Amino acid sequence: MSGPMITVRRPHDGEIVGEVADLDATQVAALCTDLREAQPAWEALGPRGRSAHLLRWLDWLLDNEQRLLRLVQEETGKSWADAAMEMSVVVDVINYFAKNAEAFLADRRVKPAGPANALRRLRIQVRPYQLVALITPWNGPLAGPMMDVVGALIAGAAVVSKPSEVTPLAWAEAVRGWREEIGAPPILAVATGSAATGTAVVDQADMVMFTGSVRTGRAIAVRCAERLIPCSLELGGKDAFIVLADADLDRAAAGAVWGGMTNSGQACIGVERVYVESPVYDEFVTLVTQKVSALRQGVDAPGSFSCDIGAMVTASQVDIVAAHVEDAVAKGARVLVGGQRGQGNSFEPTVLVDVDHSMRCMREETFGPTLAIMRVADADEAISLANDSDYGLSSSLWTRDRDKADRLCRRIEAGSVSINNALVATFQLPVPMGGWKNSGLGTRFGGAQGVLKYCRQQSIVEERVTLKSEPLWYPIVPARSRLIARAVRLLGAHDWRRRLGLAGANR
Repeated sequence: MSGPMITVRRPHDGEIVGEVADLDATQVAALCTDLREAQPAWEALGPRGRSAHLLRWLDWLLDNEQRLLRLVQEETGKSWADAAMEMSVVVDVINYFAKNAEAFLADRRVKPAGPANALRRLRIQVRPYQLVALITPWNGPLAGPMMDVVGALIAGAAVVSKPSEVTPLAWAEAVRGWREEIGAPPILAVATGSAATGTAVVDQADMVMFTGSVRTGRAIAVRCAERLIPCSLELGGKDAFIVLADADLDRAAAGAVWGGMTNSGQACIGVERVYVESPVYDEFVTLVTQKVSALRQGVDAPGSFSCDIGAMVTASQVDIVAAHVEDAVAKGARVLVGGQRGQGNSFEPTVLVDVDHSMRCMREETFGPTLAIMRVADADEAISLANDSDYGLSSSLWTRDRDKADRLCRRIEAGSVSINNALVATFQLPVPMGGWKNSGLGTRFGGAQGVLKYCRQQSIVEERVTLKSEPLWYPIVPARSRLIARAVRLLGAHDWRRRLGLAGANR
């Protein structure tokens, strides 16, 4: 392989595990030209034909599961349990959209509006954007792209995918499987490289799906606006976890620990802020501290499932986590467990208490294995603090009272609320996953919308009866025009005076 290369290293010890090409704008353009040439034949296969290729891809991915997950683990430093979760996402997403592809993409017939249109047939059909760009971050190298690529492929689009330069290996191998192993059309490609590669990908696409930071998302949105192409952005989060006094505290504590520590806290929908009603605060903190203290941290052998959480992916992200903990302690917070760097790019699972909204750990996205727990007087204060954020991706609400949960969840400013659970709303494919405020623009999943977002709508109006001429066509005939005006009033007004033209006739 010639040209500039990017080296990929293991987060826990810095050892080299692979390298990929750093594509420039010319190489990206050539790649996208090939994808565009292949797309019409892919679209012509129809949803059933496209689903068949996706299901064959799933077979290949499962046949190569251990090798793919080893790549995930080596480039991210995940525990084997966290790495294995990525294949679960792959299975669910492919099966769901393949099963429902025909229904989601079927023409939609609609009823005409108004008497003048009664003899017309109306329907809405969809056509895919020819080339979709998919740009994904480093925290979920296999599951992250799969959450979006399946909908785009089912829609009939060609896809150029740009994985993070930090963790490109597993996804590049998955795409190689599509292109070289299952006999699928060449409508999926991977453009590996740095930020400049991502810029080139955006400039080539007809629609962009981006997951990542707010800063990069804003830049992509601006560029898409300049090009007058649509984009869907899933950005950062600072998700709130609200525990009311009537909650099942042991379950809530377990949910907080899993929601905050899974993937070493490197999840946009991870739990970062916990608000607990005062009567149960001390008990909840004790339970959380016990559970976090028992976590096993490390990078375990493939298939062993002997660690709970692993390392973090980048040293710069560890720096952010450490800075948030140091800032909190300097402003009066206490560390009950953890709080220190570990081996390589790891950071100890950490519990912070006596926190408030002056601290970075409660205002900025930490994206690491920390839980910051704050005492609140009541549910109203909890909701107010939860909403006091620039982010609004997901959230959790814990109470045994279903009516109370229904009332309170309507006040939370976030794209999703998990009641008596954590993170689960993100992976419910029939409902949309999207952020409010700085957490994004648009949604992923959402049943049919998970496919239709990659399509353009086309309205079809068909005449049931074909006349030689329409009443409104030229030439204008005064008597006919007056008759039409009277008919409009007769059929459209809501009282007889106006129907007959008696009300306001002299105005």
